Amino acid sequence: MLKKTLLMLAAFSALAPGLTAASPPKPFGAVPTPQQVDWLRMELYAFVHFGLNTYTNREWGYGDESPKLFNPSNFDADAIVATFKKAGMTGMIYTAKHHDGWCAWPTKSTKHNITQSPWKKGKGDVVKEFARACRKYGLKFGTYLSPWDRNCAEYGRPGYLDVYYKQIKELLRYGPIFEIWFDGANGGDGYYGGARENRNIGKADEYYNFEKVVSMIRKIQPDCIIWGAGGHGDATWGGSEQGFVRLPNWNVINRDKPDEKWISLEGDTPINHAGWFWHPGQASKVKTPEHLMQVYLDSVGRGANLILNVAPDRDGRLDKADVASLLKFGENRKRLLARDYAQGAKAQASEVRGDDTEQFGADKLTDGDIETYWAPNDGTTKAELIITTAKPVTFDVVRIREQIRLGQRVKDFRLEAKIGDQWEVIDPEASVLMQNQQGKAKKDQLTKAEKTIGHQIMRRLPEPITTDQVKLVILDARACPCISELSLLRMPREMPTPTIERKGDKISISTLEQFDTVYTTDGSDPGPDSPKVEGDIRETDNCVVKAAYIDRNSGEMSGIGAADLGISKADWESPEGKEAFDDDATTLWKAKAGERLTIKLGGVQRLTAFSYLPRQDGSVDGMTDRYVFEVSADGKKWRKVAQGEFSNLRANPIEQKVDFDKPVKAAYIRFTGTRALEGNEVTAAEINVFAAKSGPKTSKSSKTPGTSK
Repeated sequence: MLKKTLLMLAAFSALAPGLTAASPPKPFGAVPTPQQVDWLRMELYAFVHFGLNTYTNREWGYGDESPKLFNPSNFDADAIVATFKKAGMTGMIYTAKHHDGWCAWPTKSTKHNITQSPWKKGKGDVVKEFARACRKYGLKFGTYLSPWDRNCAEYGRPGYLDVYYKQIKELLRYGPIFEIWFDGANGGDGYYGGARENRNIGKADEYYNFEKVVSMIRKIQPDCIIWGAGGHGDATWGGSEQGFVRLPNWNVINRDKPDEKWISLEGDTPINHAGWFWHPGQASKVKTPEHLMQVYLDSVGRGANLILNVAPDRDGRLDKADVASLLKFGENRKRLLARDYAQGAKAQASEVRGDDTEQFGADKLTDGDIETYWAPNDGTTKAELIITTAKPVTFDVVRIREQIRLGQRVKDFRLEAKIGDQWEVIDPEASVLMQNQQGKAKKDQLTKAEKTIGHQIMRRLPEPITTDQVKLVILDARACPCISELSLLRMPREMPTPTIERKGDKISISTLEQFDTVYTTDGSDPGPDSPKVEGDIRETDNCVVKAAYIDRNSGEMSGIGAADLGISKADWESPEGKEAFDDDATTLWKAKAGERLTIKLGGVQRLTAFSYLPRQDGSVDGMTDRYVFEVSADGKKWRKVAQGEFSNLRANPIEQKVDFDKPVKAAYIRFTGTRALEGNEVTAAEINVFAAKSGPKTSKSSKTPGTSK
């Protein structure tokens, strides 16, 4: 506490008269508020989407859903929050109102709320129960309140603002709120009290008057971090719902005006590929612990925070597969951060501010105190720092932190290690592949990128390094750099997870030489007694395939890879668009909006669902957000079995699965994309259909050699 107090005083004032110590650097450019600094140190917390969409199998409700749908039989806020605590999370944010306008607390602003639900005979309050559980387990509590309200008759008109402001004030009275979320989906078609029309609000900032909203929140909860709010808040989106945060990460609203307000970034993603709300069958789509660790490095490791969504099911419980992956990821993260091999190491710098090693010496990088920092003299923008450990150490992650209370300064740096008698560069080249919202890149995105540090940067090296000397070279900075920490970490050993792919009637599961690969095709978890992969698996029916590696020496089993596969498309035919069913997500069927894609299935099937995979190349041109799906026995007489909306494709372009009300027999299917997010064409990367189970079936493997991918 003493060091922290001294830092805060030193950052904004000179030392007391009579002392010969060097004066600290003055803050440069935009600087974070104390609340933003505390928020950034939370690193990882949970998002919880739980409401009417949980019961309708939708991501965005239309606004006409009945509140009577909400009736969890076994909701336990304590159990959910305890799981987050065990996983190492520091807080949670609950979606108290999503775009459908339904409020999960007994609000006085609208009748479309939890008092109209049968749960607890209309006396329930999900917000209250989560807030209370967070206090019990020592987690911070936050809330999400969608500005868009597809239920309210006044939405798009001035009268809605009274409703919305009242809802904000009500939620802020549930105790300390560490963060409040204002989503970016604003306006479009909706129920709107029965009008069933499209409403455009123009500029969101002007309609909601976010400047007034922020002022209102500050008066009630001055320490609350405000997400979004048209740039008036404290934090904003990292650029993707896959958890990736852009590089370089400059924490300002406008990079051309570095003295303007500090803005922090947040990476967000669901733990499950099925979406933000719980969906039937999602256990086969959970992200593996390895995937989550990479998301962590691509968000927190880039100076942002990570809000990881874990959604309760219709009973009000977390999915077991989600929990297993979350807890394993939490264990791996704890092991990663448990030991800093650089702590206590000797350190030297090419320059120390005013030769005041007591206050600004290089040893501040390895003293385990994030508040102390090394600094050179004003005007110095290039420097070298070397740390020397007592004996050689092995590491594969390097973490660097600036003292951001004084601003973000470093523009470029390089990491080197002493290998033998030579210094060798160990971090990736300065030219990096910039990632778009899906973590993929276009050819023109290969750029010479600035390598910022900010709150922190975590570099995962291509392979472990063993050495007793590491050098940080500051190549350029906007002002004299102030580095608080240089850490050497080791990624815990983790067995990989098998990957599963289908091509025609062949299912390929990756294998590794040192492991046995076991699998199931009925959705159950594989174990030591499950069949071993000996080649491609031939399966024409739809199935949920799961696979795991087993170490032949230790018997240790990896995480479980899973895939929910529709029926084989090997015999499908279409004169219009085979690209939509070639089991290749890189090819696209294209047509004008409203044109139909007709497919002959190769036999009569009893269908239960279909899915649409939007293009996966980063472009939104032709992504289809409105659809019609029809079936036929003879290709002449057609029956519509599904029609609706694919929600949130722009931000989260995942496979969209639509369950039918009841099974339907079909020899032909017809898909129509009626609207595109952008452009005049509609596209599809893949169309899949799912059939009713025909009964127990034994999986058969071919005689071909083991497959690998």
